[in-house]
Amino acid sequence: MAFTPSNKQVGYLKAAVFVLALLPFLRMAWLVAQGVPVEPLEFLTRGTGDWTLYFLCITLAVTPLRRLSGWNWVVKLRRMLGLFAFFYALLHFTCFFWFDHFFDVAAMLKDVVKRPFITVGFIAFVLLVPLAATSTNGMVRRLGGKRWQWLHRLIYVIAPLGILHYWWMKAGKNDFQQPIVFGLIVAALLGLRVYWSAARKTQSARA
Repeated sequence: MAFTPSNKQVGYLKAAVFVLALLPFLRMAWLVAQGVPVEPLEFLTRGTGDWTLYFLCITLAVTPLRRLSGWNWVVKLRRMLGLFAFFYALLHFTCFFWFDHFFDVAAMLKDVVKRPFITVGFIAFVLLVPLAATSTNGMVRRLGGKRWQWLHRLIYVIAPLGILHYWWMKAGKNDFQQPIVFGLIVAALLGLRVYWSAARKTQSARA
C-alpha cells in the first residue's frame, strides 16, 4: 500500500524540503564570506549552475516517482522544486551579469552572442522565466489548464539546453564526466515520458 501522508504531514515535508533546498545557497554564501574559495566568482558560478541542474533533474523526477511508486502526494512538492531550479538559475545568471559584466547589458549581450555555451545557457534561463512567473494557482486559472500545461512543457527543452550549456563549458577543460551523468539522467527521465505517452496513445487507439 502506497504511503499517503496527511495534509499536515505534507506541510511538514514542504517545510523540510524548503530548508534543505536553501542549504546549498547558505553554504556557498558562508564559504565566500569566510574567504574559503580561492576564486569566489568561479566557485559561486559553478555551484549555482550545478544546483540548477540538480533541481531540474529532481523536478523532472517527480512524475516518474509518482507513477512508479504510487506516491501521488509528491506532486505537491513539484512546484517548489521547480521554483528552486529557477532560484539557482537566477543566482547563476546574476553571477554572470553582475560579477562578470558589472550590469553592463551591452557587454553581456555581446558575450552571449560571441560564446555559444553562454548563448545556450542564456536561452535556457530566459525560457525558465515564464515558468516561474506562471507558477501560482492564479496564473493556472488565468491561462487555463491546457495552455498552462503546454507552457510548462518548456521544461523538456530547458533541461537539455542546460546539459548542452554545461557540456560546452566543460569542453574547454576536457572534463565530460558530470555532463554525461546529467545527460543520462535527463535522457532517462524524458525517455520514460515518451514511453508512457506512446503507451497511452496505443491504448486509446485500441479502445
